[in-house]
Amino acid sequence: MSMQPITSQIMIFGHPLHPGLIHFPVAALIGLIATDLAFLYSSDMFWARASLWLAGVGAIGGWIAGLAGLMDLLLVSQIRRLITAWCHAILAVMLLSLATLNWLLRLPDPASVILPQGLYLSVLCGLLITVTGYLGGRLVYEYAVGVNIDDMLQQDAKP
Repeated sequence: MSMQPITSQIMIFGHPLHPGLIHFPVAALIGLIATDLAFLYSSDMFWARASLWLAGVGAIGGWIAGLAGLMDLLLVSQIRRLITAWCHAILAVMLLSLATLNWLLRLPDPASVILPQGLYLSVLCGLLITVTGYLGGRLVYEYAVGVNIDDMLQQDAKP
């Protein structure tokens, strides 16, 4: 079976921007769960401040990465035809909305909302990251969105 790649339109030096940008906000939002738990365990304000920063990096970085993904969704008709792409996009908007709410709730007093709202939102974001990331992986591995097959074939041909 020959797979036709779906080329991203939002690229830097031939590399799709969305997959490259998404790692930092994902790491921040997953780390947020750990810092919330560390604060609950230790009551050390360091962890509450770390959670505030991770929530902000996750929310703002996620919206920036999401903008690159949205531009591909809007500009590339082959991507728009994929139900998986729409499911990925809708869940990403839900995720980023909750991540933003989580961050904004923490701004006035980083420690006061960790239990229960902050931790609940952090864990919910972690679960949404899992599902959204799975769908993003399907776009790459099943539909070759943003994959440059010519580069892969050239690398396979090298001795």
